[in-house]
Amino acid sequence: MFNIAVINIKDLIRYLVGIVIAVMLLIWLARYFSVIKKENKISEEIGIKNKFEFIIQHGYLECIEKSIPGMENGSSNIISQIKENQEKEKKEDILKKFLQVELSDLNSNINDALKNNQEDAPEQEILQETIEEQASTDVGTEVVTPNPIATTPTDTYGNVQIRNQTGYVLNEEILKPDIEISNSNIIIFHTHTCESYTPTEQNQYEPSGTFRTTDLSHSVAKVGDELENHLNNYGYHVLHDKTYHDYPAYTGSYSRSLKTIESLKQNNNADIIIDLHRDAIGSNSEYAPTVRIGEDFAAQLMFVIGTDGGGLWHPNWGQNLKFAVKVQQKAEELYPGLFKPIILRNSRYNQHVTKAATIIEVGATGNTLEQSETSMKYLAKILNEVIN
Repeated sequence: MFNIAVINIKDLIRYLVGIVIAVMLLIWLARYFSVIKKENKISEEIGIKNKFEFIIQHGYLECIEKSIPGMENGSSNIISQIKENQEKEKKEDILKKFLQVELSDLNSNINDALKNNQEDAPEQEILQETIEEQASTDVGTEVVTPNPIATTPTDTYGNVQIRNQTGYVLNEEILKPDIEISNSNIIIFHTHTCESYTPTEQNQYEPSGTFRTTDLSHSVAKVGDELENHLNNYGYHVLHDKTYHDYPAYTGSYSRSLKTIESLKQNNNADIIIDLHRDAIGSNSEYAPTVRIGEDFAAQLMFVIGTDGGGLWHPNWGQNLKFAVKVQQKAEELYPGLFKPIILRNSRYNQHVTKAATIIEVGATGNTLEQSETSMKYLAKILNEVIN
């Protein structure tokens, strides 16, 4: 009996040891699988996060292709169609937004244009009214020259008087004003740029000689500015050159002005070229040929037309004379007495450069700058009537 009991105790110890080992093994396995589960969970969370970011960055089509390998090859037509539709939608959206912006800008521009047109219309009407008021034709005209100098014409053509100082006999063929002006360009220049007038309270200047000044704001060049402004208002393209040709030396003025004109004509096709002067009558510095037009007092004007009578080549003098006659006919119709008789001379005066080249004398030394400027609005009106 004793031996059996001893054996049973040993077996029991072995049994207990096995149980302890088994429990420890189970505990270890439990911890092992717990760690793996946590790692898998973390891995899964990371995978989901990566996929979510991938979706955000790449769109649903790439996600499908990434998640289901082989789908692109198996359903390429479907995916291709989806892509095309997606691109089409994008283009349509872009086009729609572009059109919305452009239409908005267009409507804005149209509204601005209409607004500006409405705002500018009164100004344009005022400008037109100003031109008409400045050069009204419904006024009386009277020559009011103090101490006038008698001028005896040698020829007449209708209401135009001419003082012919050449050897040419003037007839209907020579004087008939059948000249056409082919463009609206006009050049104004001054062979004697420094010619000036009797000073007034409003127009004092520093003289550079007897009735001469280099101050362009008080010389005949200022009269040219006035003519330019009025012609611009009628829509003509005017080039006004104010180069000094008579300063510092008076001699050689016409040679220098010819170079200026030839240079200007290279880039400016103009039929009408006006050499604007101020007349001078010897020692009579008080001579002031004046005409009253309505309430205005204006300096009288005079054409001086050259010929080839002095021996210089001048094929255009006949056309120049016709132009002067045509202008003066209209002047006598609108403002009788504004022009003195045309003077025809043997000198060429650089008028061979074009078919409507002229000298226009504006007043004399006894006239004021204000009177000479006033003449220009009427001259511009006459030129506009003739050219049109």
